[in-house]
Amino acid sequence: MAAVNCDRSAMDQQFEKQNGMVDRLKKLYPAVKEEKTPLPRSWSTKEKYTYIGLSQNNLRVHYKGHGKTHRDAASVQATHPIPASCGLYYFEVKIVSKGRDGYMGIGLSAQGVNMNRLPGMIGWDKQSYGYHGDDGHSFCSSGTGQPYGPTFTTGDVIGCGVNLVENTCFYTKNGHHLGIAFRDLPPNLYPTVGLQTPGEVVDANFGQEPFLFDIEDMMNELKTKTKMEIYNFPVPESQGEWQAILSKMVSSYLIHHGYCNTAEAFAQITNTPFSEDLNSIKNRKKILKLVLAGKMGEAIERTFKLYPGLLENNQNLLFMLKCRQFVEMINGTDLDRSLKRSCTDSNNSSPPRPASPVLTSVIQSTKNFSNKQKQQGVQEMNQANAAHKGSFPDSDVIAIGNSDVEMDVTEESQNGHGDNITKTSISTNGYQNGNSHIDDSQNVSHTCDNNDDEEMDVDEPCSKKACTQPEVERILEFGRELYSLSQRLKADKVENETNQKMLEDAFSLLAYSNPWSSPVGWQLRASERENICASLNSAILESNNKPRRPPLEVAVAHAQELVRLMSASGLGACAFTSLFDIIEQ
Repeated sequence: MAAVNCDRSAMDQQFEKQNGMVDRLKKLYPAVKEEKTPLPRSWSTKEKYTYIGLSQNNLRVHYKGHGKTHRDAASVQATHPIPASCGLYYFEVKIVSKGRDGYMGIGLSAQGVNMNRLPGMIGWDKQSYGYHGDDGHSFCSSGTGQPYGPTFTTGDVIGCGVNLVENTCFYTKNGHHLGIAFRDLPPNLYPTVGLQTPGEVVDANFGQEPFLFDIEDMMNELKTKTKMEIYNFPVPESQGEWQAILSKMVSSYLIHHGYCNTAEAFAQITNTPFSEDLNSIKNRKKILKLVLAGKMGEAIERTFKLYPGLLENNQNLLFMLKCRQFVEMINGTDLDRSLKRSCTDSNNSSPPRPASPVLTSVIQSTKNFSNKQKQQGVQEMNQANAAHKGSFPDSDVIAIGNSDVEMDVTEESQNGHGDNITKTSISTNGYQNGNSHIDDSQNVSHTCDNNDDEEMDVDEPCSKKACTQPEVERILEFGRELYSLSQRLKADKVENETNQKMLEDAFSLLAYSNPWSSPVGWQLRASERENICASLNSAILESNNKPRRPPLEVAVAHAQELVRLMSASGLGACAFTSLFDIIEQ
C-alpha cells in the first residue's frame, strides 16, 4: 500500500509539474496554437544518436559512448521545431557534469541533420548551429569555429535564444547575455544539444521552470518595438481622404449596432452622414432588445410586422428563432405570452380549465396526460404533426441563408456548450445581457429618443420556477409544431445540419427535471441570445441593402487573418501584433 501511495504521489507531482509547464509556456508564447505548431517540451526519443541516453521525463541527457574521438560525438533534438509564432524563443541547459573533457555543444539544427556530431560541427550538412563549452567557440555548419564567449563547465547554465523577428540567435551564461552568435537563421529549427565524452550530463529547461535569464523583459522590448513600427507606418499622402474612410467605417459600426446617440455625436464631430434612417435604427433596436430579453415570440411578431417578407424568405432564420423561442419557454421567459396566445387562439366558448397542479419539471407532466395520449405511438404523433402542416400563428413559410454570423452559431451548437461565444468582431458584437446598467463605453447603446426607445441592457429574468399544467402542455404543443416545421423544411430540402442539431439540443432540455443544471443547460443562459441577436440584425440590414457586417468588423477579421498567415509563413513578428492589444490602447 505504501508503494502504491508513493507511486501516486510521484504521479501527482509529475502531473502538477507538467501543468505548470503548460501554464508557463502559454504565458511565454500566447500567440502559439499548439494544436497546429506544438512547442518543444522535451528531448526526442527518436531524433538522437545511439550514444545519447535520456531520463527524468526526457529532460536529462547523458553520454553513454566511448568518447575516444570526434566520431563518438552524439546529439539529440527536441520533439518539435520552434514555432515562428513564438516571436522570441528561449531555452536553458544546466551543466550537471562536464564529464571527462566537457566537449559539449548547445544550439539549433534543422530536421534531418546528422546526429553523430556536436551541434554546428556538421561540415557538409547545413543549418546546424552550436556554442561549445570546451573552447567557447560558435560553430555554424562547419567544423571550424569562431571565438564567441567564455567556456562553460559543471554548474553553469547556458541559455539559447532565437529572435524570430530578426532571425538571429544569442546565448546567455548564468543569466548574462553574450551577444548575437548567428544571423540569417532559417525557419523550423530544433533545440539541440550534443555530448562527446563519458560522464557528461545536462538538464534542459524548456520553460517548465523559471529561467535564469529575464526573457520576459526582452519580449516586452520586442513587443514595444513592433508596435512602434505599426504606429509609424506611413499612411497615404491624401490624408483627408484616408481620414474620411476611417470615419465612415466607425460611423457604420455604430449604426450597425444601434448606438444612436454616439453615432449622432460622432457624425457632428466628423461631418459624416448617416447611412440609415433613425426610425429604422430604432425599429431594429426594439426587436433586438426583445431578443436579448428572451421575448422571442414578440420579437418574431414585430419582425413580421416591420419587415414583411424577411422571415418568410429566410426559413432557416425563422427556424432558429423558433428554436430559441422553445428554449425560452422552458426557461420561463417566453412562457406567459405563449400561453396567453394559445388560450386566445383556442375556442373562446370553451369553459375555463380547473386549477392545475404545479409541476416541477416538464417530464413530470406526462403523468397527467390521458391514457389515449400515453398510448399514442410515434407514428400517430407524426401523422398528427403532418396534419398540423407545421403552421405557426405568424407565418406560412420560413428561413435564412447561411452567413458569417450564423457560422458562429453553428460552431457554438456543434461544440455543445456555450461557455465561450465565438467572437469574429470587436468585443461582443454590440449585444449584451446582464443585470447591471451598462453604457456606451461597454458596447450597449444609448437611446435615440428618450420617450420611445430604451437601452439594450436587459435584466436576466429569474426563471427557475415550477411549471403549471397548462404551461407544460403549451411547451409540448409548441415542441410538436417545431418538429413538424423541421420535417417540412427537410422535405423542402431547406433544413440543414445546423437546424437538426439546434432542434436536438432544444428537445434534450425536456429530459431533465432541472434543465438549468443539466449537461444541455447552457442553452438557457442569456449569453446564448447574443448570436441569435446578431444573426437577426444582420438579416434585417441585408434586407435593406446594408452590409451584413460593418466594414470595421470585416477589416478587423482581415487583419486577424493576416496575422495568422504571418505565422504560417514563418514571420515571427506575428507574436507581437496582437490586434486587440493595439485597439485597447
